[in-house]
Amino acid sequence: MTTLNIELPDNIAKQAGDAGLLTSDALTQLLKEAMRRQAGQQLLAVAKRIQAAGIPPMTDEEIVAEVKAARAERRVRQAKADSAGRS
Repeated sequence: MTTLNIELPDNIAKQAGDAGLLTSDALTQLLKEAMRRQAGQQLLAVAKRIQAAGIPPMTDEEIVAEVKAARAERRVRQAKADSAGRS
């Protein structure tokens, strides 16, 4: 578990505290939502760049193949990390 110390303006800290937003659970949820929004915005930015570059969309089969390749790559990396940890 990580402990964070943050500085907030007094009025914001009071309002957030009164709203129950300064608990670990509330802050965790707020951060998860912010990270999800950020990932979505990054995805949209990439999609715009792909469209601007004139790259044709991938077929469903190509997408499935890419996902399978990425998962296989992740399994190899994890297996190497696991075996390195046992050494």
